Amino acid sequence: MSDSSELPCPWSAYLVECGDGSLYCGVAIDVERRMRDHATPKGARYVRGHGGVKRLLWSRPFASRGAALRAELRIKALPRRAKLDLAATGAMPGGWPE
Repeated sequence: MSDSSELPCPWSAYLVECGDGSLYCGVAIDVERRMRDHATPKGARYVRGHGGVKRLLWSRPFASRGAALRAELRIKALPRRAKLDLAATGAMPGGWPE
């Protein structure tokens, strides 16, 4: 039986700029570790093929994996300018899961 003080880490959605300037959105429990993973074969094929991670633009924790995945899908559907606005302001568009 697990100790109740060991609560699972929240899932986060994140947005990175790749080496070629393209943007990539993903989800992870540990965003810092995922950034390191992107530099290895464990990282997303898209990121490896686009020059690796140049910089982390934005990340935000969510209460569940499902909520983080829903945010990821919505972010991926945004036009580039809206993704950059999200990174600059950190504000989730109205009606998105908090």
